[in-house]
Amino acid sequence: MPTAPNGVRASSLGVRWTKSRHSNAEGNCVEVAPLGDGSVAMRNSRDPDGPALVYTPAEIAAFLAGAKEGEFDHLV
Repeated sequence: MPTAPNGVRASSLGVRWTKSRHSNAEGNCVEVAPLGDGSVAMRNSRDPDGPALVYTPAEIAAFLAGAKEGEFDHLV
């Protein structure tokens, strides 16, 4: 279980956020940041003070594996 709760103010986490190099000029992207307990926080880049979603390492691994295998290609 992550130590930071879902919905925590993203700017309060004190972490370094990473934005995809595939982001566009309109700011349509999310940013991710590793947390000290191994979990990963995600925020909307257009709302850096807004809520962060926090995922366990297993949740992130499952999502990335699915993305790499094309499981979500139908969404775009």
